[in-house]
Amino acid sequence: MNEEALNVSVRKFLKKVGVTSQREIELAARSAVSSGRLNGNETLPARAMLTVDGLGLAVEIEGAIELE
Repeated sequence: MNEEALNVSVRKFLKKVGVTSQREIELAARSAVSSGRLNGNETLPARAMLTVDGLGLAVEIEGAIELE
């Protein structure tokens, strides 16, 4: 296994996940506030599931999204 190739590949994947996740969360939050479903000052529980087929990896990551 090439450690450098693994590191670069994981970083590329995580960058894609991060950029995509941020965009989707921001769009959903703006939509929820503009439609009145949220006030805009909430803290929202958040979960992400990371799976890697072939490794038997399944990790749930928990956190919070603060709107204010």
